[in-house]
Amino acid sequence: MEGFAGKVAVVTGAGSGIGQALAIELGRSGASLAISDIDTEGLADTEEQLKAIGAQVKADRLNVTERESFLLYADEVKEHFGKVNQIYNNAGIGHTGNVEVEQFKDIERVMDVDFWGVVNGTKAFLPHLIASGDGHVINISSVFGLFSVPGYSAYNAAKFAVRGYTEALRQEMRQSGHRVGVTTVHPGGIKTAIARNATVAEGLDRDELAQLFDKRLANTSPKKAAKIILNAVRKNKARVLVGPDAVALDMMVRVTGSNYQRIVELVTGRIIPS
Repeated sequence: MEGFAGKVAVVTGAGSGIGQALAIELGRSGASLAISDIDTEGLADTEEQLKAIGAQVKADRLNVTERESFLLYADEVKEHFGKVNQIYNNAGIGHTGNVEVEQFKDIERVMDVDFWGVVNGTKAFLPHLIASGDGHVINISSVFGLFSVPGYSAYNAAKFAVRGYTEALRQEMRQSGHRVGVTTVHPGGIKTAIARNATVAEGLDRDELAQLFDKRLANTSPKKAAKIILNAVRKNKARVLVGPDAVALDMMVRVTGSNYQRIVELVTGRIIPS
């Protein structure tokens, strides 16, 4: 993977899944890594793998919802490496539950991590990226940031928000003349633990939903996803769809317009437990 040697890249949620795969692929390409997660065991595993391939790595426990800590962390990373070139705002959580029954606290938690975590990371590191003269912001949205699905209103809201925020940022960076690329990432079903770690509304079976996701919806490996994302970053693409399902679903929405809602309603009604 060209274009990353000598760069300093920050990856949140690096303890597993896409975040871990991104960190390892970046390390193999010659980048130095600042990795973080609230899962210290997973983070230690990623750190060990990076050191084994000879990558320079700084690993820290970080809760992306804690803004002041994030701001301090950004300064620490800059001081440690001398510069920062890229931020991959990857940390995220899932939640399943209809609006009628889900609790305010569940919606707030998803927004705090999946949206505000992205905002915190972007704002904390943007000054350093601008100062580098060769910066890039990579924010992870989802296919659920392209269309909505019953039972995932909170997750949809957060991922649509990430999309809007990131697309506006890209335009602002171009208008201002800053040498900072901005890419929005829309993964489809990736073989990660997000479904197994997700919260669910009362009355739903998390294990059953996780098994459904793992068996029928998760089609792309984290390693493959990381390579697709990094190739898009190297080309400074505005948006990247990760996985054949993401490509197909994006096309469905483009072709059908708002009528996609009826299609999704019918399909999910058949495959997702009530």
